[in-house]
Amino acid sequence: MADTSAGYVMAIDQGTTSSRAILFDRNHQVVSVGQQEFTQHFPRSGWVEHEPEDIWETTLATCRTAMTNVGASAADIAAIGITNQRETAIIWDRKTGKAIHRAIVWQDRRTADTCAALKKAGHEKDVTAKTGLLLDPYFSGTKFAWILDNVDGAREAATRGDLAYGTVDSFLLWRLTGGRVHATDATNASRTLLYDIRESRWRGSLADLLRVPTAGLPAVMDCAADFGETDPEIFGGAIRIAGIAGDQQAATVGQACFEPGMMKSTYGTGCFALLNTGHEAVSSANRLLTTVAYQLEGKPTYALEGSIFVAGAAVQWLRDGIRIIDDAAHSGVLAAEADEAQRVYLVPAFVGLGAPYWDAECRGAIFGLSRGTGRSELARAALESVCYQTRDLLEAMHGDMGASRKTVLRVDGGMVASDWTMQRLADTLGAPVDRPKVLETTALGAAYLAGMQTGFYPDPDAFSKTWALERRFSPGGDKQQHDDMYAGWKDAVRRTLVSG
Repeated sequence: MADTSAGYVMAIDQGTTSSRAILFDRNHQVVSVGQQEFTQHFPRSGWVEHEPEDIWETTLATCRTAMTNVGASAADIAAIGITNQRETAIIWDRKTGKAIHRAIVWQDRRTADTCAALKKAGHEKDVTAKTGLLLDPYFSGTKFAWILDNVDGAREAATRGDLAYGTVDSFLLWRLTGGRVHATDATNASRTLLYDIRESRWRGSLADLLRVPTAGLPAVMDCAADFGETDPEIFGGAIRIAGIAGDQQAATVGQACFEPGMMKSTYGTGCFALLNTGHEAVSSANRLLTTVAYQLEGKPTYALEGSIFVAGAAVQWLRDGIRIIDDAAHSGVLAAEADEAQRVYLVPAFVGLGAPYWDAECRGAIFGLSRGTGRSELARAALESVCYQTRDLLEAMHGDMGASRKTVLRVDGGMVASDWTMQRLADTLGAPVDRPKVLETTALGAAYLAGMQTGFYPDPDAFSKTWALERRFSPGGDKQQHDDMYAGWKDAVRRTLVSG
């Protein structure tokens, strides 16, 4: 039953570098935003950590800011939806609610040797069959094990059931409900290396392999579900928590990609593309991930996911690394001025290459330089690298799905503000690229899930009809020329790869 007196749904968008809270009205419009950055910790090369108290305190502060901005009380909020940085691992004491170690962030590589040993022992095939994932330190399971092994007494406490562990959503849910609820949703569970995505349950054999006692794991629920209520003291009254999804899955929902074959791609520091495969968990032959896109009414919808490590980060490199632009928006202006006769390729493997290559050892390279190459050509090469990498993912997805190239790509993230980049993306893919009016798609997805559960928002079919297009970029130009340019990119990548 919807609370007709409430005017908003609040989305908590807990990201890698900042926490945000956004109030949406009944028309899915943003009415208030609170945002705070927090400190990143790099104790060793390749290690990335967050203070869980920073995550909690900035989340609280941004929620209160978003409410204060419009004079909203707890009674004005129909529900809260949570979306979060995925794969970041936290373990805390059930009695005190305090974390026993800093959060180990998704970018952290400290468990690379553990993953390599498991691969060498021949475990990856079985792990992938059950979880849809690769044995990589990106995922949270080996991070849990590392904390248990490296904090005095932690493993014994976990065996006794004194500890709780989970991804950021679970930690926030525990704190918001005053320790009454330890739960997660299927999308976050599917990123742990511990969850069987086909049987929809924690898998004891995986927990034993990774040495993570199952007693501390959260209950797994639908993305739209009754996750409890906030402690009344936090916001001056209890608010229902009714939606949870990992950030990329929340963006998939926010983009209304509810039909098989629909694809969304988020362009931030990196790029994450998800292709809805329906109720079939498609196994990838092209090193893509099989994951849960969302789960409603006990039925998981699956997706193929491809991860690009460097997207917007390539533009940041132009600005901060080689300093040929003053701000990100200037990259598109420069790219438009570039000499089209030059074929300059930037392979932005600053931290290796993600899907479908998964080469952690290769590093960035530039090909095709001439005396006539200037900053315009470098800017174009940086932006085109994002387009080529997206085509890599699309080609791999179509190879796995056996689908024709008729995908329409819905995009969001900071880079999509560049008209030049979006047009070049459409030309490179040979497919339409749709930019929505509401660009806060990740937060909108979380808000929608909570609103749907509480009756504040309509069912998915009706929500899909509210999705509004700001601009469609249709493919144009000489198709053969774009195919030839893509072939040049593939050659550049081949020359860059170390492991294949």
